[in-house]
Amino acid sequence: MTIIEKARKGIITDQMRLVAEEENLSPEFIRKGVASGTIAIIRNNKRDIKPLALGEGLRTKVNANIGTSEDIADIKLELEKLEAAVDAKTDAVMDLSTGGDLRSIREQIIKSSPVAVGTVPIYEVSVNKFRSGEGMIRMTPDEIFDTIEAQAEQGVDFMTVHCGVTLSTVERLEQSGRIVDVVSRGGAFLIMWMYYNKKENPLYEYFDRLLEIAHRYDITLSLGDGLRPGGLPDATDRPQVQETIFLGELVKRAREKGVQAIVEGPGHIPINDVAMNVKLEKKLCCNAPFYVLGPLVTDIAAGYDHITAAIGGAIAAAAGADFLCYVTRTEHLSLPDVDAVREGVIAARIAAHAGDIAKGVEGAYEQDLEMSKARHTLDWKKMLSLAIDPKRASELRSAAPPSDDDVCTMCGEYCALKKLGEIRKLKR
Repeated sequence: MTIIEKARKGIITDQMRLVAEEENLSPEFIRKGVASGTIAIIRNNKRDIKPLALGEGLRTKVNANIGTSEDIADIKLELEKLEAAVDAKTDAVMDLSTGGDLRSIREQIIKSSPVAVGTVPIYEVSVNKFRSGEGMIRMTPDEIFDTIEAQAEQGVDFMTVHCGVTLSTVERLEQSGRIVDVVSRGGAFLIMWMYYNKKENPLYEYFDRLLEIAHRYDITLSLGDGLRPGGLPDATDRPQVQETIFLGELVKRAREKGVQAIVEGPGHIPINDVAMNVKLEKKLCCNAPFYVLGPLVTDIAAGYDHITAAIGGAIAAAAGADFLCYVTRTEHLSLPDVDAVREGVIAARIAAHAGDIAKGVEGAYEQDLEMSKARHTLDWKKMLSLAIDPKRASELRSAAPPSDDDVCTMCGEYCALKKLGEIRKLKR
């Protein structure tokens, strides 16, 4: 039985107990959420890792994308990125490799990762077809599903599958007048295949075959947003919404077959539309856990898109998004390096925590309360330990040591907290 099937039978598994303990919630709350599909506990049944829990009532989680490209295919570098992401306390990583020996790279990442690992299987299929000289248009459905099964057998915990890119959604796309067209690589690969072969997307047409594989390994399907907007002018347009409607229907089919599903969302969205997009997904997709890329709330912040995404991510999390995919400062520009990965994870974690405070997630506000108390008493040791990135906070304080250990070099002897504390002592 898969974990969702066990939950429906009233069974509380060890995974559910671990999640309940970490989230400071009851095991029964977790079981009910898993049974209904509003909570997903992600872990391939071939792996022994801490399960990744996403969904209603839980802490907002963060994912870090790593992986090679054709220009930079260095597994040592990717393992350094993985280490940096884990050190920065990411909750999951996705291997999006398109360069080098993809199977070997994925195997080493899975072996080295203490957190859940996701992939986009259509990347491997496409790369192999291009390398063979045949091109993506010669892909067969069997090649797609054989690759998915091979990755599941390796231990991949969740997979992005662009099942909502269908003949009808592509037709809607053609009529939409989009500015940025399609920015999803997986979506673009499938559209190329559909254009040439004049056939339905195999991931949609043979969705039951996909469910059989997912059920066998108890992997979670991350229903991808192949038609997500890649620019603000395209946000919440008809192709995006139609794809979301289809994904909602596929969520129901997955649950009926005992397979967990989460839904991916946009993308580039104006700040005033972020909350509405989250609520729309929750409504159309049966309250499935929502996984958002960013979202980015402006298109002009190249070099600073980790900040753009953190702004959108905080609003999305506050509105009910469950899983934030980080965006690094190199987005739209280049493959991220180790520092960009670490920085991206921290930015996304800040956004997730800000959202958790707004959602009233158990324990989120209390962390800030403790920091406020430490600041009031000028307890620097505690302040540094409570920081979301203690290493960075400590480095900054050490780089400019004050003459008085009670204060910092910004205010020095004019520190408001210190002065008020001195006056209060005199009044006593």
